[in-house]
Amino acid sequence: MSATDEPNHELWLVRHGETEWSATGRHTSHTDLDLTDTGRRDAIALAERLRGQEFARVLVSPRRRARVTCELAGLAQGAEVLEDLVEWDYGQDEGRTTIEIRVERPGWTLWRDGPLGGETAEDVRRRVDRVIGLVRATDGPVITFAHGHISRVLGARWIGLEVASGAHLRLGTASISVLGYQRETPVLDRWNDTGSLPTAS
Repeated sequence: MSATDEPNHELWLVRHGETEWSATGRHTSHTDLDLTDTGRRDAIALAERLRGQEFARVLVSPRRRARVTCELAGLAQGAEVLEDLVEWDYGQDEGRTTIEIRVERPGWTLWRDGPLGGETAEDVRRRVDRVIGLVRATDGPVITFAHGHISRVLGARWIGLEVASGAHLRLGTASISVLGYQRETPVLDRWNDTGSLPTAS
């Protein structure tokens, strides 16, 4: 297969800018926080980092922190709000840090144990697989503005791994990641880029 035969599907992941809770490690799903001043500056900087890139579709989580990041990055016009991009529902662990949770559940991890009263890994997998199906049905690159855990699951599922493999894909706020193909094989082209995005040669 030649390079020109590669699938014409590419998924760009942007994690929202910093919020008060992301800065302190508090699990944030449905709590609708705005960006901090730092988060807004980083989101504005995304506009320059994404300049020159064209997208067939712009998809954004309905949460304020994702929508504001998309707007400040200059891509809000024509953006589609997609409920499947909301963050993993943490249930009773919403607003808590891992350290706080481990006081009651020693050794707890979201990836292995799941949240108390929230979504299961299978729930999240179904949502993410629908997003990937949407991307692979789109001719041209798609960009999403979403959240940390859901984007890590997108990275894992894109390359055929289980949800729990997202534990190995660290993702900072206001980061850019690119999922694509090498020949017919899905790959992580770039991951957790929080600085300048170099042009591929």
